[in-house]
Amino acid sequence: MVAQKEPYEFPAILAFAGELTAWRMQAGMSKIELAERLGYTPQLIGQVEAAKNIPSKQLAEDLDTLFETNGVFLRLWKLINETRHVAPLPRGFAEFVAREAQATRMYAFEPSVIKGLFQTRDYAYEVLKAGREPEEIEQLVAKRVARQEVLNRPKPPLVFAVLDEVAIKRRIGDRDVMRGQIEYLIELAQRSNVTLQIVPDTAGSYAGLPGAFDILGFEDGHDIVYIEGHVGGQLIADPAVVQEYALRYDLIRGAAMSADESLKLLHRTLESL
Repeated sequence: MVAQKEPYEFPAILAFAGELTAWRMQAGMSKIELAERLGYTPQLIGQVEAAKNIPSKQLAEDLDTLFETNGVFLRLWKLINETRHVAPLPRGFAEFVAREAQATRMYAFEPSVIKGLFQTRDYAYEVLKAGREPEEIEQLVAKRVARQEVLNRPKPPLVFAVLDEVAIKRRIGDRDVMRGQIEYLIELAQRSNVTLQIVPDTAGSYAGLPGAFDILGFEDGHDIVYIEGHVGGQLIADPAVVQEYALRYDLIRGAAMSADESLKLLHRTLESL
Protein backbone atom coordinates (compact mmCIF):
# COMPACT_ATOMS: atom_id res chain seq x y z
CA MET A 1 0.00 0.00 0.00
CA VAL A 2 1.21 3.51 -0.85
CA ALA A 3 2.30 5.55 2.16
CA GLN A 4 0.45 8.73 3.03
CA LYS A 5 2.00 12.06 4.01
CA GLU A 6 0.47 12.27 7.49
CA PRO A 7 0.30 9.41 10.03
CA TYR A 8 -2.90 7.42 10.32
CA GLU A 9 -4.92 8.26 13.43
CA PHE A 10 -6.45 4.82 13.90
CA PRO A 11 -5.34 3.37 17.26
CA ALA A 12 -4.62 -0.14 15.96
CA ILE A 13 -2.26 1.21 13.27
CA LEU A 14 -0.53 3.42 15.82
CA ALA A 15 -0.28 0.50 18.25
CA PHE A 16 1.33 -1.68 15.54
CA ALA A 17 3.80 1.13 14.80
CA GLY A 18 4.64 1.53 18.47
CA GLU A 19 5.12 -2.20 19.01
CA LEU A 20 7.35 -2.47 15.96
CA THR A 21 9.58 0.36 17.20
CA ALA A 22 9.73 -1.09 20.71
CA TRP A 23 10.59 -4.64 19.61
CA ARG A 24 13.18 -3.43 17.08
CA MET A 25 14.91 -1.21 19.62
CA GLN A 26 14.77 -3.93 22.25
CA ALA A 27 16.60 -6.18 19.79
CA GLY A 28 19.21 -3.47 19.19
CA MET A 29 18.50 -3.31 15.48
CA SER A 30 18.36 -0.32 13.14
CA LYS A 31 15.58 0.00 10.58
CA ILE A 32 18.05 -0.94 7.86
CA GLU A 33 19.18 -4.06 9.75
CA LEU A 34 15.59 -5.13 10.37
CA ALA A 35 14.68 -4.60 6.72
CA GLU A 36 17.64 -6.72 5.61
CA ARG A 37 16.73 -9.52 8.03
CA LEU A 38 13.15 -9.65 6.79
CA GLY A 39 13.67 -8.88 3.10
CA TYR A 40 11.80 -5.58 3.03
CA THR A 41 12.97 -2.08 2.13
CA PRO A 42 14.10 0.28 4.92
CA GLN A 43 11.61 2.78 3.55
CA LEU A 44 8.69 0.44 4.22
CA ILE A 45 9.87 -0.29 7.76
CA GLY A 46 10.20 3.44 8.39
CA GLN A 47 6.75 4.14 6.98
CA VAL A 48 5.11 1.47 9.13
CA GLU A 49 6.91 2.72 12.25
CA ALA A 50 5.74 6.25 11.44
CA ALA A 51 2.16 4.95 11.03
CA LYS A 52 2.16 6.26 7.45
CA ASN A 53 1.67 2.84 5.85
CA ILE A 54 -0.60 -0.05 6.79
CA PRO A 55 1.34 -3.27 7.51
CA SER A 56 0.59 -6.39 5.50
CA LYS A 57 -0.36 -9.73 6.99
CA GLN A 58 2.94 -11.14 5.74
CA LEU A 59 4.92 -8.44 7.52
CA ALA A 60 3.00 -9.12 10.74
CA GLU A 61 3.75 -12.84 10.50
CA ASP A 62 7.42 -12.20 9.68
CA LEU A 63 7.78 -9.89 12.71
CA ASP A 64 6.14 -12.44 15.00
CA THR A 65 8.55 -15.11 13.74
CA LEU A 66 11.65 -12.95 14.05
CA PHE A 67 10.90 -11.56 17.51
CA GLU A 68 9.08 -14.68 18.78
CA THR A 69 6.16 -12.60 20.01
CA ASN A 70 3.52 -15.34 20.21
CA GLY A 71 1.33 -13.59 17.65
CA VAL A 72 1.39 -9.97 18.86
CA PHE A 73 1.77 -8.45 15.41
CA LEU A 74 -0.73 -10.77 13.72
CA ARG A 75 -3.34 -9.92 16.34
CA LEU A 76 -2.72 -6.22 15.80
CA TRP A 77 -2.93 -6.70 12.03
CA LYS A 78 -6.33 -8.38 12.44
CA LEU A 79 -7.46 -5.51 14.65
CA ILE A 80 -6.32 -3.01 12.00
CA ASN A 81 -8.46 -4.74 9.39
CA GLU A 82 -11.45 -4.88 11.71
CA THR A 83 -11.34 -1.28 12.88
CA ARG A 84 -9.52 1.04 10.48
CA HIS A 85 -12.73 1.95 8.65
CA VAL A 86 -14.59 2.99 11.79
CA ALA A 87 -14.34 6.29 13.62
CA PRO A 88 -11.11 6.73 15.60
CA LEU A 89 -11.02 7.11 19.35
CA PRO A 90 -11.19 10.57 20.99
CA ARG A 91 -8.58 13.05 19.80
CA GLY A 92 -5.24 12.74 21.53
CA PHE A 93 -5.80 9.14 22.60
CA ALA A 94 -4.47 7.51 19.43
CA GLU A 95 -1.10 9.21 19.84
CA PHE A 96 -1.07 8.22 23.51
CA VAL A 97 -1.60 4.55 22.55
CA ALA A 98 1.35 4.72 20.14
CA ARG A 99 3.63 6.29 22.75
CA GLU A 100 2.41 3.89 25.42
CA ALA A 101 3.63 0.97 23.30
CA GLN A 102 7.14 2.50 23.30
CA ALA A 103 7.36 3.44 26.98
CA THR A 104 9.81 1.76 29.33
CA ARG A 105 8.15 3.20 32.46
CA MET A 106 4.52 3.94 33.25
CA TYR A 107 3.08 5.87 36.17
CA ALA A 108 -0.71 5.67 36.25
CA PHE A 109 -3.28 7.15 38.60
CA GLU A 110 -7.02 6.53 38.47
CA PRO A 111 -9.48 7.60 41.19
CA SER A 112 -12.82 6.33 39.87
CA VAL A 113 -12.58 3.09 37.83
CA ILE A 114 -9.96 0.43 37.11
CA LYS A 115 -7.42 1.82 34.63
CA GLY A 116 -8.09 0.82 31.02
CA LEU A 117 -4.72 -0.91 30.66
CA PHE A 118 -5.63 -3.21 33.58
CA GLN A 119 -9.22 -4.01 32.65
CA THR A 120 -10.53 -7.46 31.81
CA ARG A 121 -12.55 -7.79 28.63
CA ASP A 122 -15.84 -8.17 30.56
CA TYR A 123 -15.14 -5.16 32.78
CA ALA A 124 -14.13 -3.04 29.77
CA TYR A 125 -17.37 -3.98 28.00
CA GLU A 126 -19.42 -2.77 30.97
CA VAL A 127 -17.44 0.48 31.20
CA LEU A 128 -17.79 1.25 27.49
CA LYS A 129 -21.35 0.12 26.77
CA ALA A 130 -23.33 3.20 27.82
CA GLY A 131 -24.91 4.91 24.80
CA ARG A 132 -23.25 2.64 22.20
CA GLU A 133 -24.39 -0.10 19.84
CA PRO A 134 -23.04 -3.65 20.47
CA GLU A 135 -20.78 -3.62 17.38
CA GLU A 136 -19.15 -0.34 18.40
CA ILE A 137 -18.67 -1.62 21.95
CA GLU A 138 -16.92 -4.75 20.71
CA GLN A 139 -14.59 -2.67 18.52
CA LEU A 140 -13.65 -0.42 21.43
CA VAL A 141 -13.12 -3.38 23.75
CA ALA A 142 -10.87 -5.05 21.16
CA LYS A 143 -8.76 -1.90 20.92
CA ARG A 144 -8.47 -1.71 24.70
CA VAL A 145 -7.45 -5.35 25.02
CA ALA A 146 -4.90 -4.95 22.21
CA ARG A 147 -3.15 -2.24 24.25
CA GLN A 148 -2.43 -4.80 26.95
CA GLU A 149 0.13 -6.51 24.73
CA VAL A 150 2.68 -4.09 26.20
CA LEU A 151 2.33 -5.85 29.56
CA ASN A 152 3.13 -9.28 28.12
CA ARG A 153 6.43 -8.66 26.37
CA PRO A 154 9.53 -10.62 27.37
CA LYS A 155 10.85 -7.28 28.70
CA PRO A 156 7.71 -5.37 29.69
CA PRO A 157 7.78 -1.78 30.96
CA LEU A 158 8.04 -0.99 34.64
CA VAL A 159 4.53 -0.10 35.80
CA PHE A 160 3.65 1.96 38.86
CA ALA A 161 -0.10 2.24 39.34
CA VAL A 162 -2.15 3.91 42.03
CA LEU A 163 -5.90 3.36 42.30
CA ASP A 164 -8.37 4.88 44.70
CA GLU A 165 -10.24 2.33 46.82
CA VAL A 166 -13.39 3.74 45.24
CA ALA A 167 -12.24 2.28 41.91
CA ILE A 168 -11.99 -1.28 43.17
CA LYS A 169 -15.23 -1.15 45.16
CA ARG A 170 -17.44 0.49 42.54
CA ARG A 171 -19.64 -2.29 41.15
CA ILE A 172 -19.19 -2.42 37.38
CA GLY A 173 -21.29 -5.19 35.89
CA ASP A 174 -22.37 -8.19 37.95
CA ARG A 175 -20.57 -10.15 40.66
CA ASP A 176 -18.74 -12.38 38.17
CA VAL A 177 -17.42 -9.38 36.25
CA MET A 178 -16.06 -7.83 39.43
CA ARG A 179 -14.55 -11.07 40.69
CA GLY A 180 -12.75 -11.56 37.38
CA GLN A 181 -11.47 -7.98 37.47
CA ILE A 182 -10.18 -8.16 41.04
CA GLU A 183 -8.54 -11.53 40.35
CA TYR A 184 -6.75 -10.00 37.38
CA LEU A 185 -5.55 -7.05 39.48
CA ILE A 186 -4.18 -9.51 42.03
CA GLU A 187 -2.33 -11.36 39.27
CA LEU A 188 -0.89 -8.11 37.91
CA ALA A 189 0.11 -6.88 41.38
CA GLN A 190 2.28 -9.97 41.85
CA ARG A 191 4.29 -9.44 38.66
CA SER A 192 7.88 -8.35 39.21
CA ASN A 193 7.54 -5.31 36.93
CA VAL A 194 4.29 -4.01 38.47
CA THR A 195 3.87 -1.98 41.65
CA LEU A 196 0.20 -1.50 42.51
CA GLN A 197 -0.91 0.70 45.40
CA ILE A 198 -4.35 1.73 46.62
CA VAL A 199 -5.37 4.95 48.34
CA PRO A 200 -7.74 3.87 51.15
CA ASP A 201 -11.13 5.50 51.47
CA THR A 202 -10.02 6.68 54.91
CA ALA A 203 -7.41 8.98 53.34
CA GLY A 204 -9.86 11.86 53.05
CA SER A 205 -8.65 14.78 50.96
CA TYR A 206 -5.44 14.05 49.04
CA ALA A 207 -3.54 15.21 45.94
CA GLY A 208 -5.34 12.87 43.52
CA LEU A 209 -8.84 14.27 43.85
CA PRO A 210 -8.58 16.55 40.74
CA GLY A 211 -8.51 13.48 38.45
CA ALA A 212 -6.65 10.76 36.58
CA PHE A 213 -3.42 11.09 34.59
CA ASP A 214 -0.57 8.99 33.18
CA ILE A 215 3.15 9.66 32.95
CA LEU A 216 5.12 7.73 30.33
CA GLY A 217 8.90 7.40 30.54
CA PHE A 218 11.23 6.51 27.68
CA GLU A 219 14.78 5.26 27.18
CA ASP A 220 16.00 8.70 26.16
CA GLY A 221 15.03 10.06 29.57
CA HIS A 222 12.14 12.21 28.37
CA ASP A 223 8.75 11.81 30.03
CA ILE A 224 5.31 12.87 28.82
CA VAL A 225 1.97 13.27 30.58
CA TYR A 226 -1.44 12.25 29.29
CA ILE A 227 -4.66 13.65 30.73
CA GLU A 228 -8.10 12.74 29.45
CA GLY A 229 -11.46 14.46 29.48
CA HIS A 230 -14.94 13.40 28.44
CA VAL A 231 -14.43 14.01 24.70
CA GLY A 232 -10.68 13.91 24.20
CA GLY A 233 -7.24 13.84 25.74
CA GLN A 234 -4.01 15.79 25.71
CA LEU A 235 -0.35 14.80 25.62
CA ILE A 236 2.00 17.17 27.42
CA ALA A 237 5.76 17.13 26.81
CA ASP A 238 6.72 20.44 28.47
CA PRO A 239 9.39 19.41 31.05
CA ALA A 240 8.18 21.93 33.63
CA VAL A 241 4.59 20.68 33.45
CA VAL A 242 5.69 17.04 33.45
CA GLN A 243 7.72 17.73 36.58
CA GLU A 244 4.65 19.20 38.28
CA TYR A 245 2.70 16.03 37.54
CA ALA A 246 5.61 13.90 38.78
CA LEU A 247 5.55 15.77 42.08
CA ARG A 248 1.78 15.34 42.25
CA TYR A 249 2.22 11.61 41.63
CA ASP A 250 4.67 11.38 44.53
CA LEU A 251 2.11 13.05 46.80
CA ILE A 252 -0.57 10.61 45.66
CA ARG A 253 1.68 7.62 46.35
CA GLY A 254 2.38 9.10 49.76
CA ALA A 255 -1.34 8.86 50.57
CA ALA A 256 -1.54 5.24 49.35
CA MET A 257 -1.01 2.03 51.25
CA SER A 258 2.11 -0.02 50.61
CA ALA A 259 2.07 -2.54 47.77
CA ASP A 260 1.79 -5.41 50.29
CA GLU A 261 -1.11 -3.81 52.15
CA SER A 262 -2.79 -2.97 48.85
CA LEU A 263 -2.55 -6.60 47.76
CA LYS A 264 -4.15 -7.67 51.05
CA LEU A 265 -6.98 -5.20 50.43
CA LEU A 266 -7.55 -6.70 47.00
CA HIS A 267 -7.79 -10.18 48.53
CA ARG A 268 -10.28 -8.93 51.15
CA THR A 269 -12.31 -7.26 48.43
CA LEU A 270 -12.39 -10.49 46.43
CA GLU A 271 -13.54 -12.46 49.46
CA SER A 272 -16.38 -10.00 50.05
CA LEU A 273 -17.80 -10.33 46.53
